[in-house]
Amino acid sequence: MKKKIQEKMSAFIDSEIFFGGKAILDNKRLKEVVDHCRGLGLRIVLTQGSWDLIHIGHARYMREAKKHGDILVVGVDSDEKIKKRKGPERPIVPQNERLEMVTHLRYVDLVALKELQDPKWNLIKLVRPDVLIASDRMEYTKKELAELKKHCGKVMVLDSQATTSTSAKIRHLQINTAKKLEKALTPRLLKTIEEVLNGVK
Repeated sequence: MKKKIQEKMSAFIDSEIFFGGKAILDNKRLKEVVDHCRGLGLRIVLTQGSWDLIHIGHARYMREAKKHGDILVVGVDSDEKIKKRKGPERPIVPQNERLEMVTHLRYVDLVALKELQDPKWNLIKLVRPDVLIASDRMEYTKKELAELKKHCGKVMVLDSQATTSTSAKIRHLQINTAKKLEKALTPRLLKTIEEVLNGVK
């Protein structure tokens, strides 16, 4: 049964799709594909995020998300969107690489890019998932949850699937680099200052 469904999906999906047939960068086309899958009786799951520096927690998160339906659609935040939310140093990995990396995760069926200028919840309203998967780091207010239920069947919150986040890994790397620089540069700096002071005498 699943093989026949995959064949029907493959026949419907065409060259407008990138990265091995999973990433759809045109919203109109994405809606057509999702509607087609729904017409086949498939349950649609949606999750979204930055997916910067893909790690084991991301893969586990996709695996858990996929358990709630048949087709897992993943929204990937654009570089501009991440910069606005997380600062000018992020993302570490550019959006085309992040898009491609997400397509390589075995549980992911379709991938879409979320642009900065998109209206709030644009992808959710477009896909209208049977299940919207949110991470425990993304807290929705009661008012937001009520609004979301107009656009999706159910909102489920998944716990973090790894002990650290990408942001925590980056902070750890920065702290270690700073310590190494301090250890390497402090003696040289003190020696240079001493030489300069001795030269002034």
